[in-house]
Amino acid sequence: QVQLVESGGGLVQAGGSLRLSCAASDSTFSSYAMGWFRQAPGKEREFVAGISRSGGNTQYADSVKGRFTISRDNAKNTVYLQMNSLKPEDTAVYYCGASYLYGRTYEGAFGYWGQGTQVTVAS
Repeated sequence: QVQLVESGGGLVQAGGSLRLSCAASDSTFSSYAMGWFRQAPGKEREFVAGISRSGGNTQYADSVKGRFTISRDNAKNTVYLQMNSLKPEDTAVYYCGASYLYGRTYEGAFGYWGQGTQVTVAS
């Protein structure tokens, strides 16, 4: 089974940028659609962005459209989340997940998860 490790989180001022990375353990990575989710304290985990196996299709939550960009490099077994114009409400633990199906935005469609990386946006 694929193992996922996120990195790139941290503390940033509102309006700033961060790029998250999620590295997969092996080349089966290219057989999975990938997604980013986030969970703020006291809230449920929510979908942020998704990308198809080839990277040719992407989807975003309305709250991040125009600010976040998901991409992947199958040669490096890595998926990225570029986050620009960050807001305090983006503060959360960000998780990447792997799914056999592209286009799903609920947790249950993702069978594999990373441990998460904290993103904190100061106002």
